[in-house]
Amino acid sequence: LSAGLLRQATYTTTRLGIYSVLLERFGGADGTPPPFLAKAAMGMTAGAAGAFVGTPAEVALIRMTADGRLPPGERRGYHNVFDALVRMAREEGVLTLWRGCIPTMARAVVVNAAQLASYSQSKQFLLDSGHFHDDILCHFCASMISGLVTTAASMPVDIVKTRIQNMRTIDGKPEYRNGLDVLLKVVRYEGFFSLWKGFTPYYARLGPHTVLTFIFLEQMNKWYQRLFLSA
Repeated sequence: LSAGLLRQATYTTTRLGIYSVLLERFGGADGTPPPFLAKAAMGMTAGAAGAFVGTPAEVALIRMTADGRLPPGERRGYHNVFDALVRMAREEGVLTLWRGCIPTMARAVVVNAAQLASYSQSKQFLLDSGHFHDDILCHFCASMISGLVTTAASMPVDIVKTRIQNMRTIDGKPEYRNGLDVLLKVVRYEGFFSLWKGFTPYYARLGPHTVLTFIFLEQMNKWYQRLFLSA
């Protein structure tokens, strides 16, 4: 839990903050949003930056989650996320905190291009339909659509990221060479559609997470504009 909270406090705040700034900066002078491809590019940029900041907590989260499945002699036994970060830096070097940074950033680029751009586009489509107003119902529907798109797009790269961050060294050699090696081995030994294995529970997790993220973000933006920008 501590690692999950620190990951959200670093990765999520960075990506949402950067995306909001870029969306406002490159929108039209009359408030019209940028086109979809521009939104996707902004999501990629925000995701890559957030992933780099959040990778240390991500590595700790992956290790702490998998620790109970290891044999007793191989368990790391981290007490909390800060103990994990200190021990990783001391025992394996500071760069270990950014192990798997490239696939993590690659995942974040895909996830945020899908999540942030699809949310903005879905919200715009719903508002243009004339059946919705800019309220919580609209935010809820747009974020559920966004969660579905994000789940389909992110599961393959999520598998790559998780397996690289959790891999062990066998006979002096790493279990995987790179992200492409992970994909090839998964497809070869487990089948192509195993890249989306567990789609329903993944969406059951990501859907509510996406809904709460965007509803809170929209409400905080609304109150920020009302209390500070309009003052």
